[in-house]
Amino acid sequence: MTAPLVTILDDEPEIRQILTDVLEDAGFRTQAFSRAREFEASLKRVTPDVCLVDLSLPDTDGLALVHRLALEQGASVIIISGRAQVQDRVTGLELGADDYITKPFDPAEVVARVRARLRDGTRVVQSGGNTAVFNGWTAHFERYVLEDENGVESPFSHAEGEVLRLFLESPKRLISRAQMQEMLGGGAGESFDRAMDVRISRLRTKLKEDPKNPRLIKTIYGAGYIFLGDVTWQ
Repeated sequence: MTAPLVTILDDEPEIRQILTDVLEDAGFRTQAFSRAREFEASLKRVTPDVCLVDLSLPDTDGLALVHRLALEQGASVIIISGRAQVQDRVTGLELGADDYITKPFDPAEVVARVRARLRDGTRVVQSGGNTAVFNGWTAHFERYVLEDENGVESPFSHAEGEVLRLFLESPKRLISRAQMQEMLGGGAGESFDRAMDVRISRLRTKLKEDPKNPRLIKTIYGAGYIFLGDVTWQ
């Protein structure tokens, strides 16, 4: 199974190296950046599972970046910052961060917090298999990739995978937002809704859905979602 990907954004080289070393020793894949511009460019190529973001960045406002990530990305966001005031923590969490760690930090705590975010994203009851076949697609959950009928693969994140698995476990059944929150865990209110909107949008794109007339993930306005595929687990 592909290890979860953690991206690190911090302008201090020592911090980047410490986080890279401790996370890779714990079995994660990592990418580290010193500038927000490079970090955001990378998001067009890969979807991380967790983003570790410093707020004091030389080329952008860290809180504004956290807000953009919450609105546009499906990954969990953990702020790691020297700003230790309660108001900074509250603002960061209200803007969409999933957790907030203050500097100086214990590297072991960072690993524990990352694992906790990934556990929050894997609370769906598991089926008997790790591969689901549906409507010309194959979802390989042990490798976190979608394979189309021509064998072309595209990766999906742990966060996207939790939503996809929920749909594939309950095909042709209405799933409300409240049920999704109960099954998947995570935050509440607008933060959870934004995260779900992003993850479902990304899944539709990867499944080559027509946004005006999706064939597989159908929105029932005011009620929830129905997955319309015919699913076989292997």
